[in-house]
Amino acid sequence: MTKQIDYAFKTAPTHDELREMDRDLRFYPCAVNAPTTLTTQQVAAFNRDGFLKGFRIFDDDAIAEHRAFFDEQLRKVLAAGYSSFTLSSAHLKFAKVYDLMHHPKILPYVHDLLGPELIGLASHYFCKMPKDGTTISWHQDASYWPLTPSKTVTVWLAIDDADVDNGCMRFVAGSHRCGQLEFRPSDTAENNVLNQTVDDVERYGEIVDVQLKAGEISMHSDLLLHSSHYNESDRRRCGLTLRYCTPDVRAIPGYAWEKEGVLINAADPAGHWGNPTRPKRDYEEA
Repeated sequence: MTKQIDYAFKTAPTHDELREMDRDLRFYPCAVNAPTTLTTQQVAAFNRDGFLKGFRIFDDDAIAEHRAFFDEQLRKVLAAGYSSFTLSSAHLKFAKVYDLMHHPKILPYVHDLLGPELIGLASHYFCKMPKDGTTISWHQDASYWPLTPSKTVTVWLAIDDADVDNGCMRFVAGSHRCGQLEFRPSDTAENNVLNQTVDDVERYGEIVDVQLKAGEISMHSDLLLHSSHYNESDRRRCGLTLRYCTPDVRAIPGYAWEKEGVLINAADPAGHWGNPTRPKRDYEEA
């Protein structure tokens, strides 16, 4: 049996703890009036649909370099008995991921959605191996996270091509405007990498396949319903998630999520966020 997801500092709340938390889980529309990289129409589309997709960040040579780096890290974790999903808190472990979180080709998109001050909240490689039998069931990220208010955007960078055959993400357009949705613990038969499931999602909006070429990104709200099927192909499907929030977001005490937050052009007079420094090398134990 492979080892489970390894977080550097933080712990995951239980279902009961999540339900009892006093969190502000409503969507706050992006209020950037003069975006510099996105158009005003694209910002409006994000507010309406909860996502944007298909922005080319890296050319073939650049993403091939990132893929080769991930290949080496994956080889190490598999050899150690971990699963392909265990490379979490990656910006604390790898200088290369820390640099991607601060990358000048990525940040302008996030600034246009969240504003000039950001917290680099989290990072995680999601890798589905060929013929992988696991799924990620329908869920909202905000339902997992001990954070408030809900002002978080995830950048999903395609390390490999992602399509329907190899288990690309799927979004329910507009579902972020429904607030937090009722979820249940996932059934064992779902073979879910995570542990929550939202049922009957078609009632919340149109389902969209998020097919991306390697080097492209999508962006989605933490309240957007999303999932992915198992990988039916002979090709791997890997993406790197980079999570960002606004500086007024707070981590609920007791789970240490605040320790991983990196200040990006942001002030933090209360000293809430840990603001860890760049790792000195590409793998550094936290």
